[in-house]
Amino acid sequence: MMSPLVLQFLITYGPALISGIILALCFPKPNLSLMAWVALIPFLLSLYNKDSQKAFKSGFFFGIAFFFGTLYWIYHSINHYGGIALPASVALVFLLCLYLSLYPATFAVLFGLAIRRTQLPALLIAPVFWVVLDFLRTYIFTGFPWSSIGYTQYQFLSVIQIADLTGIYGVSFLVVAVNGALADLFLLKQRTKDMPLFPLSYTVIGFLVLVSLIVATFVYGHIRLREQRPGSLMKASIIQGNIEQDRKWVPEFQDAVMATHKELSLKAAESSPSIIVWPETAVPFFFMADEAYSKDLVEFQRQLNCYLLFGSILLKGKQGGRSLLSNSAVLLDESGAVAYSYDKIHLVPFGEYVPLQKILFFVNKLVVGIGDYTRGNRYIRAETPSGSFAPLICYEIIFPGLVRKFFTNGGDFMVNITNDAWFGNTSGPYQHFAMAIFRAVENRKPVIRAANTGISGFIDSSGKIISQTGIFQKTVLTEDLRTDSTITLYAKFGDLFSYACIVFSVIVLANLITRART
Repeated sequence: MMSPLVLQFLITYGPALISGIILALCFPKPNLSLMAWVALIPFLLSLYNKDSQKAFKSGFFFGIAFFFGTLYWIYHSINHYGGIALPASVALVFLLCLYLSLYPATFAVLFGLAIRRTQLPALLIAPVFWVVLDFLRTYIFTGFPWSSIGYTQYQFLSVIQIADLTGIYGVSFLVVAVNGALADLFLLKQRTKDMPLFPLSYTVIGFLVLVSLIVATFVYGHIRLREQRPGSLMKASIIQGNIEQDRKWVPEFQDAVMATHKELSLKAAESSPSIIVWPETAVPFFFMADEAYSKDLVEFQRQLNCYLLFGSILLKGKQGGRSLLSNSAVLLDESGAVAYSYDKIHLVPFGEYVPLQKILFFVNKLVVGIGDYTRGNRYIRAETPSGSFAPLICYEIIFPGLVRKFFTNGGDFMVNITNDAWFGNTSGPYQHFAMAIFRAVENRKPVIRAANTGISGFIDSSGKIISQTGIFQKTVLTEDLRTDSTITLYAKFGDLFSYACIVFSVIVLANLITRART
């Protein structure tokens, strides 16, 4: 028989846990994306009768269920490649989820106060607060914008076209607004009872505005999906070498790794692409510093008769007896000359560097390397005969504010080179690939994505997946891709929509504070 304490806990916080679990299932995999439009309803309804302390706990429990459900896969890299035992690696992921849960906990407090003390409908309060906290999560403590609710809709092309105006945050707003509207229907009777002068007009007008926004979103999406934008056809090839992560840097396997990439590249060259793309850190040596291997790669490149972009660690110098390294992308032209190089700007905390190192001096990187990584600072595109592009490295593609900086004044396509072997056969690679779709739409730039073990693929500037590989396959993918020189509102001006939500949130909070004092 269930104890009274457990029963009381489930009654009080069960709706939040249910919402968190359902929402986690909306992400790839298992990809139950339509459920995202109703997943938050139990959580939102449960907040109406809670004081701030219980609301905070509800949001916190929601966050634990949600974030652990979407981010559990991080344990794989910590456990398999960080040398940390399984229980400890799971515990570290849980600690990350505890931090991230502070955001929905804060949302729960703000929403609970606003829904009880103002006459505003949930369909407005909920999405505004949600977007603000999602936006803050993108930047605070280096930022970690994974698991934004809008990403659940990556296959719903008619809806996500508004991202070229609002970024991912506009799609998140719409999804949460629908949840809020349905919650309003359930709360209407209770709110009318608690506030005899509660104006139904606010809710009615809110519904009419939301319906108008949904219709406008579909119309806008339909127009964007059918329009012909400026660009030209180019042919590109992706090399997915499927190199095992734990063998990649073993000296005895260097020749085998290079042989794999060369073999696949020669096969790709038969289709006469204008560029061949290798994944992140594809070459198992320091390009330019290792003269023998570098010379061999350049000589091989001259056989391809096209540009070659590859990921490499570059040696930048020495400091305190340690090598200074960069996680870089290098572009060779048809003659084998270095036409462009890019150093990764947004490094992975605890993987490529230790944040707050003076305070966390006792913490080593989880993936121990042979040097310290330095971040790049240049938002400069590579120039090729097929157009200009930005080569985003690994999880840089998940930061909309970083990506757009490359395309504020033009550009034709983007490349994402990554190595998701770290995450094994989990939902991590699928979520990572889905996020790239939104960067394509936000900036109206087709994406060429080369991943060591998958998922590699081509995405057009409307977010449509042209083709993709499976994971853990050794393969070549070649496609004709249409470039797009459009400069979007989002690329040009950034997060105006999110800033508007922040301003509105401040106004609502100021109103709540004023009421509390009177």
